Amino acid sequence: MPMPSDIVLDAASDPREIERRSFALIDAECPELRPFSGPLWTIARRCIHTLGDVDIVSSLRLSEAGMERGLAALRRGCTIFTDTRMAAAGMPQRRLGPLGVTVEAMMALPCLEEVAASAGVTRSRAAVELLAPRMGGQIVVIGNAPTALLALLEYLDGVPEDDPAVPALIVGMPVGFVNAAQSKEWLCRTALPYFTLLGRKGGSAVAAACINALAILAQEE
Repeated sequence: MPMPSDIVLDAASDPREIERRSFALIDAECPELRPFSGPLWTIARRCIHTLGDVDIVSSLRLSEAGMERGLAALRRGCTIFTDTRMAAAGMPQRRLGPLGVTVEAMMALPCLEEVAASAGVTRSRAAVELLAPRMGGQIVVIGNAPTALLALLEYLDGVPEDDPAVPALIVGMPVGFVNAAQSKEWLCRTALPYFTLLGRKGGSAVAAACINALAILAQEE
């Protein structure tokens, strides 16, 4: 079936041109009085691009401290802990490799199924409880499991924000209907360095997009 005559395609076809065109459309569709500017807008715009939804801009919470500490961590070759393999796959080595950054998917821990079953908790929570002592000064990316974010917040409850146990950046963007919104609301009420997207929306792709944006900024600077 031929394309209907009322469908008009954009002329952009080269990948770089498509991305440039996409960002230009986002800039045009978002109001001038944006909640973010400079590097934070670069991160916000990539989140919008990933979800294809300019309306999320009002629900994004991107802390200046999170950006600064996240950039510093990337530049010194930190470890990024992710709650899913999908989030890990969304952060390509072509961006992280030059910085000496490694990515560790928490769900790949050996015997995780048995540990979670014996404790009566989700695998995501069990993984965070096992790895939390190693997360100080590193980056944590949670795009799927609210239980992972809740476990991390419980672990850090009462810990001073400048304590070595605190991650350099927490990207907390779990998606879903059960405790996703609540876990992110708790995160944004803390003094921790964080990026989050309030409400039910989120996901591994948009969580990874935050790191991709930071990696680009780290290499540009």
